[in-house]
Amino acid sequence: MTCQDRSTAEWAARPYTIGPAYWPTLTLRALVLGPHNVPLITDPSAAARDIPLATLSAITHAKDPNAPDILKALAVALKTIDEETARIFAELTELGLGKALAAETWRHLMAVGLSFFRSETSQRLRAEGRAEGRAEDILLILTERGLDIPDTARERITTCTDLDTLRTWLTRAVTADAAEDLFAEAGA
Repeated sequence: MTCQDRSTAEWAARPYTIGPAYWPTLTLRALVLGPHNVPLITDPSAAARDIPLATLSAITHAKDPNAPDILKALAVALKTIDEETARIFAELTELGLGKALAAETWRHLMAVGLSFFRSETSQRLRAEGRAEGRAEDILLILTERGLDIPDTARERITTCTDLDTLRTWLTRAVTADAAEDLFAEAGA
């Protein structure tokens, strides 16, 4: 559990006992992270060494006057990891900040800060991922419709990287009588 103030964190960390007072059967002790036991991480290199801890630092210290520095360090650190992981931590941070004023700072940093993922390589990788996903969708539709998918058709679908072609095949997969119908020329 995470808390943004010490008093709530200490309250939540108290033991909770289940059972009658004369015969307690279970005592729960929640793991509570708050500003009292999570370090302030304002150094980008320290944040990059431990991004999960830097994320927890940003969340638990959201009401701290140093929150903007913590968030900036985390934003810089996210640039050192792969895009998918960075997006997960960025989303986790935003959710963890809740309605704290720091959330607005974080949204601004992310609007600008993740633009480094717009490189040609990142765009190519995203396009490849979309093509793979669309090919999987085509095969799923054909399979769910009970159509046989010959190896040659499967290979042609899975190796295609042209999103427009895949979109055409996806549309045709919904009504095709056979997998080979996907590849028919328009007007044929």
